[in-house]
Amino acid sequence: MSDFLLHDENDTVGVVVADVEQHQAVKGRTLAGKDVPQLKSLSNISLGHKIAIQDFEPGDTVIKYGVDIGKVVKSIKTGEHVHTHNLKTKRW
Repeated sequence: MSDFLLHDENDTVGVVVADVEQHQAVKGRTLAGKDVPQLKSLSNISLGHKIAIQDFEPGDTVIKYGVDIGKVVKSIKTGEHVHTHNLKTKRW
């Protein structure tokens, strides 16, 4: 079973498909069925929220569904929760 999904192979965040606990080993998969390397969750992450599959620095772009969904405003480590506390839209 997978713990998170990548909707596009170029995504830099995965969508959690069941609640994830901090320090939990999680496995991912693309919608095309390709396995993604296992990683360790650094945060509690709720169903439907995003998990970082790489490290980010402020100003970096986050890709979800194969599109730019915003810029990083606070450093994010692989396995951390990605949400409004560390990611902002570029629209305004």
